[in-house]
Amino acid sequence: MQRKKIIIEVTELIDTYCTDCFLKAHHIKEHGKKQALSFCIKECTVGEKIQSYGKKLS
Repeated sequence: MQRKKIIIEVTELIDTYCTDCFLKAHHIKEHGKKQALSFCIKECTVGEKIQSYGKKLS
């Protein structure tokens, strides 16, 4: 049950913050998809939160 709850929370985070993210769109436009993904994973607070949930799942 805990696993399902974590997946739901991650989905809500992505839907709320990442879908229309201005910073992600800016990085894609200026630097490309690879740089935008790197920004999301390493520097974005939402990305860090998603990583912490991922660690709980593994």
